Amino acid sequence: MYQNLDQSAFVKLMQEHQALLHKVCNLYCVFPQDKEDLFQEIVIQVWKSYPGFRGEAKFSTWLYRIALNTAISDLRKQKKRIVGADIGPFLPDGTPDSADWEQEEQLRILYSAIGQLTDVEKALVMLYLEDKSYDEMEEILGINQNNLRVKMNRIKEKLRKLTKEEDGYGTGKP
Repeated sequence: MYQNLDQSAFVKLMQEHQALLHKVCNLYCVFPQDKEDLFQEIVIQVWKSYPGFRGEAKFSTWLYRIALNTAISDLRKQKKRIVGADIGPFLPDGTPDSADWEQEEQLRILYSAIGQLTDVEKALVMLYLEDKSYDEMEEILGINQNNLRVKMNRIKEKLRKLTKEEDGYGTGKP
């Protein structure tokens, strides 16, 4: 399907799937410059890896796998510690009413907790929040479904504990 990919076709594919790449970059980087650098590194890795794409999986599944592996490898190389996630784009504009403020605070707490997860846990949460099936997660992450389910249950519990600690009232909900 994509075997004879020229540069213009590659650019088109990257444009079609750039939202996926930006999600990965936003998950693993806090600062805009780091996000841009990671985005470029992912595109380079996709270009280099493309000749090995056999079309056995959907292109987006294959792309997720490369993007996540690149992000995790990049973090390990740089030995960075992610402090938290930038939730600015997810927050409403203007002066929030009390319901908006409460929801905004819950989002801040949740993203802070997600920022404390391991790289693999973050990847799993991102795929879960995008309603990926366990079949797709297995294909992307290379972890069998039973292990994925166990990991997801442990992550949910970890997020419950982290959000309770963060809100200080013991009422935090992921």
